[in-house]
Amino acid sequence: MRSNVPARPSGRHFLQIPGPTNVPDRILQAIAMPVIDHRGPEFAEMAKDVIAGMKRVFQTQEMVVIYPSSGTGAWEAALSNTLSPGDRVLMFETGHFASLWRAMAGRLGLDIDFVPGDWRHGVDPAQVEEKLAADRAHQIKAVCVVHNETSTGVTSRIPEIRAAIDHTRHPALFMVDTISSLASIDYRHDEWKVDVTVGGSQKGLMLPPGLGFNAVSRKALAAAEHARLARSYWDWRAMGEAAETGFFPYTPATNLLFGLREALHMLLDEEGLDAVFRRHARHAEATRRAVAGWGLEVLCADPHEHSNSLTAVLVPDGYDADRLREIILAAFDMSLGTGLGRLKSKIFRIGHLGWFNDLMLCGTLSGVEMGLHRAGIPHRAGGVNAALDYLANA
Repeated sequence: MRSNVPARPSGRHFLQIPGPTNVPDRILQAIAMPVIDHRGPEFAEMAKDVIAGMKRVFQTQEMVVIYPSSGTGAWEAALSNTLSPGDRVLMFETGHFASLWRAMAGRLGLDIDFVPGDWRHGVDPAQVEEKLAADRAHQIKAVCVVHNETSTGVTSRIPEIRAAIDHTRHPALFMVDTISSLASIDYRHDEWKVDVTVGGSQKGLMLPPGLGFNAVSRKALAAAEHARLARSYWDWRAMGEAAETGFFPYTPATNLLFGLREALHMLLDEEGLDAVFRRHARHAEATRRAVAGWGLEVLCADPHEHSNSLTAVLVPDGYDADRLREIILAAFDMSLGTGLGRLKSKIFRIGHLGWFNDLMLCGTLSGVEMGLHRAGIPHRAGGVNAALDYLANA
């Protein structure tokens, strides 16, 4: 008797959203380790190892905190540990996730100076300098920036923003969200004098969701001594002891930490961070060449801000990007990222970060090109060939 349940497609599903990303089999195997005593010596040794490895990923010598949380939890930890009710915070509308961080800050009782944006550009360092120079009373206590905006494929220029802050000699804390750039795009917490860096496990670190990170400067730790926003679960003081003892103040995500240890071994010891960054840059450029070959437009308007983690692609007026995504999923078992907020149905997002190689990218771009044809979206043939030519010679 025939079943009404659709047949499952053969082969492996192509998960090409910009996170959560594909998880390597060896990391899945590490996560499947038997649970161990999180108060025992074996766990303490592992915890110290992963914290040391995460310091290398953040490129910092300062404290790194690992929470059992999403990146949203790490956002809240950054704000609640350093600020007090009514503090003014400078934030920038670079996309959907920058807007969500702003909404969280408002709910926590902070006073938000939110600089509007068009979602096609990153943070303008000149605007940062202008805002801080005008704040002679130093009412702005923190500058919050999303490094790589996952909703738009736009990467803000953190070193230039740091230089703008320095030029004004303003004492504001500098906080940066690296949720979709960490371990994919070069990022230097110490060198760029960032006070709190926010990260998550489910993108460049090649893990499932469930771990949130803060890298914390000494300046931020000093601010935490006087901050008056309520905090308990997110309190750095108790969590900071884990780096020295290997023990967490509450139950950690033990098996995700097993997976993180394996991921760090792959990223740091086997491939090396510089090679990881070059790989992401190569795949991003190949993707952009494919988009140009199709005659379509990348959402990011400034080539200096193109993301190496993902590419957001505009569909022509009158066409529905979500309908394209539905067709590609049904025909080729491939998931692409949807447009979020004001970009709903206007763009699709191609994730090319994490556990990814040239052949996976070629399959992804082939699925997009076939989907464009099936959806009847005006485009030129040959985008995939443009990417192949680049990859063959890069």
